[in-house]
Amino acid sequence: MRINLQKATHLASSLLLAAGLGVFAGSLQAKSARGKAARSTAHSSSHKRKSSRPTRRERGQQAPTTERITEIQQALAKGGSYTGTPSGKWDESTEEAMRKFQESHGLNPTGKLDARSLQQLGLGSQIAGVAAPRPSSTASKLTPPSTQAVQRHP
Repeated sequence: MRINLQKATHLASSLLLAAGLGVFAGSLQAKSARGKAARSTAHSSSHKRKSSRPTRRERGQQAPTTERITEIQQALAKGGSYTGTPSGKWDESTEEAMRKFQESHGLNPTGKLDARSLQQLGLGSQIAGVAAPRPSSTASKLTPPSTQAVQRHP
């Protein structure tokens, strides 16, 4: 039995297309099932969110969590600036302890959190507030390779 080249090509293309649609349909079914499960869980546990869209990430600096404030209070207490029991609340005693710590370390004594104060407490980045951000050494998936080579600095 001989099949000509055009028929063989058509048959192979049809099989590939059918296989691709089968995989695609399977992923759509899985995605649909996940979406339904998420909607039913969200609907049964809370009526706050009306849409199934993911929530947007807030931009800018966020307020520290109670756990982070407790960590800061413990670091201030370790250095002798904070004398109370860490509560996780940024209150007047914490602000005063931060002001005292900043003054004793040659920083601007504002009593507010900043990168250099966290760095001095041992809780921040080693380069925060000291230098401009370093360029990434990894290749971006969004920037074409020709411009990536130009952007890298030795």
